[in-house]
Amino acid sequence: MQTIPYDRPIAPLLVRNGLFSCLPKHIEQIAVLCIGSNRINGDSLGPFVGTLLNGLYPDHLRIIGNLKQPIDATNLEATVQSLSLPPHTWLLAVDSIVGKADYVHHIVVRQGNLRPGSALGKQFPAVGDASIMGVVLEEGDVISNTLPYTNLHVVYEMARAIATGIALTARQYFNGDRNERIMLFS
Repeated sequence: MQTIPYDRPIAPLLVRNGLFSCLPKHIEQIAVLCIGSNRINGDSLGPFVGTLLNGLYPDHLRIIGNLKQPIDATNLEATVQSLSLPPHTWLLAVDSIVGKADYVHHIVVRQGNLRPGSALGKQFPAVGDASIMGVVLEEGDVISNTLPYTNLHVVYEMARAIATGIALTARQYFNGDRNERIMLFS
């Protein structure tokens, strides 16, 4: 597990490095499941990442979830059950989480799945071969009261660092053109 302060200038490179340490050999596609709501600031990290990555490297990046079509509590289970991924696809789950005070406003990259909604007592299936989590609040906060009022600037900047790191990973892993723009929203 790697933790990265979201506002470090090299955060996208550290996200890329973390993902490379998890990536198996011989994959043909990375599917990015961007989990969260477009109505709650603290839960919008995944949809922001999906929106920022939308349309990049379409042969190698499959983006599931964005601000227009979020993967949230209303459709997460059905989306996961209906996922039909081709062979040699690596599933990366992205979501916001709550954590210990030392990790608030950090990005966590790790091998293995994540369990969406657990901070709110929800029982959703664990998803992902690897996961990226943005720690938006401290554990113990009254989540249902504070999540909607989480600083949207922090969430968006965290999403930019994550999306840039994923784009760098895809470009490097699939030998993309180094002169091509990494993201549409730079």
